[in-house]
Amino acid sequence: MSLISSKHNDSKKNVICIKWGTRYPSDYVNRLYNMVNNNTTVPFDFYCFTEDATGFDSKIIVKPLPVLNVAPEDNKYSYIKEAGLCDDNLGGLNGQRVLYFDLDVVIVGNIDDFFSYPEGDDFVIINDWNSRGDRVGQASCYSWVVGTLGYVKRYFEEHPREAVARFFTASQEFLSDQVIKKRGALKFWPEQWCRSFRFHCMPFGPLRAFVTPRIPAGAKLIIFHGSPKPHEALAGKWSFDFRVPLYKRWYKTVRETRWIGSYWK
Repeated sequence: MSLISSKHNDSKKNVICIKWGTRYPSDYVNRLYNMVNNNTTVPFDFYCFTEDATGFDSKIIVKPLPVLNVAPEDNKYSYIKEAGLCDDNLGGLNGQRVLYFDLDVVIVGNIDDFFSYPEGDDFVIINDWNSRGDRVGQASCYSWVVGTLGYVKRYFEEHPREAVARFFTASQEFLSDQVIKKRGALKFWPEQWCRSFRFHCMPFGPLRAFVTPRIPAGAKLIIFHGSPKPHEALAGKWSFDFRVPLYKRWYKTVRETRWIGSYWK
């Protein structure tokens, strides 16, 4: 029997994000809320799980960060997103479907289909572009029913050192592995919906200095994994520190991408 109640089917949809520490300012949360609001006809509630809601739009529902019951030294690579958000009663939303977005995505098309695509208690995620095959989900956007992933959080709490020893910083690979063990396979969003800024919008290698990135046909969501981030690409800057080898710096360039500003606001 599905955990989705008939009551929930008639109510608002749930969009969630998470913000901790100082890597992203509140401006990123507000922009994500605005992009969702501007690109869906579906009524929704927007939740942010955070320890600091300073500067948030008043329409954002603030929830505390999920708690991982492990020693601080066993969570140094911060599995708070991929493990913590799997809490069986996350934000009091047990039995309800949630749609998660990373803070550094840019929504460029209508996202109504993201709410209707999953069926029953499906877990749906992006097929990771860096991995071959279908065993790793890219966790910038995924959807699940709260109460169906509690085993992921419990496993990490019981085996944090084993998880980190195997996956190191690759917490989305940890999440994918746990889901596959339980469900047998991952279910993915249609490929054209979620595109990587670096892989699908930017030209190859030296052309990056001369050709402005473009939105791929059919894209609804542009993922800014790693660098550059939206504010950097918008300004035509690619930030990297002194540890980046010289032989890699020649292709770490991006032209000013003004179309980002039309969506990311």
